[in-house]
Amino acid sequence: MTSIAVEKCQSGQFKEWPGSTEAETRPAAFPVRSSLLERAKKISVLIADDHPVVRLGLAAILNSQNDIEIVHSPDVLMLDLRMPKKDGLQIVTELMARRVSKPRIVVMTSFDQEQNIRRALSAGVKGFLAKRSHPQQIREAVRRVAQGESFLPQEIGLKLAESMSRSELSKREAQVLHYLALGGSNKEIGRALYIGEGTVKHHVKSILSKLDAIGRVEAIAIAVERGLIHLESV
Repeated sequence: MTSIAVEKCQSGQFKEWPGSTEAETRPAAFPVRSSLLERAKKISVLIADDHPVVRLGLAAILNSQNDIEIVHSPDVLMLDLRMPKKDGLQIVTELMARRVSKPRIVVMTSFDQEQNIRRALSAGVKGFLAKRSHPQQIREAVRRVAQGESFLPQEIGLKLAESMSRSELSKREAQVLHYLALGGSNKEIGRALYIGEGTVKHHVKSILSKLDAIGRVEAIAIAVERGLIHLESV
């Protein structure tokens, strides 16, 4: 008998949603499949999101399909990029570091910034969806990723292509940018990073050039828009 379990992640651990039992999570109208052949054709999905409304919504979208079911040990993991206490990309990295049983992951996020897309794909994510995606697009993503394909909506693919044409900030430039967002002067940034004030000026000039920004304020605004820095963590 098919059971439905919608998962959420707390402190990086997947746990059963409190209060849900097999009886409560089994849709009344969901057909019982007795055929082993039909079971083998189903795509199993686990949903990891800290918002109950999102979990229920995704479960409803996917459970309406005869070839998809929500389970504990999935073919496809649907993961929120922003999780409490533990970054979704950190979870992806840990899962992909396994020698066996590497999951096929579809990331869902409200923040479809360029840097998030690049980092997620580099970590091994196979699909990337915005939470505003149409239900049919979500189902298509699950099916294609389950078959071993990648899935990127057109608008996200265009963002990725655009970002690939730009020069990336170096690790040191990213550090300088972080301190710029904190309002640090060249002298203060130099002290924090143990580099000379002249070196800081050089990095700032390079940052402005790579971000095509006129000044520091514009550079910070562009960096936030692209996901290079997050103001809530600054």
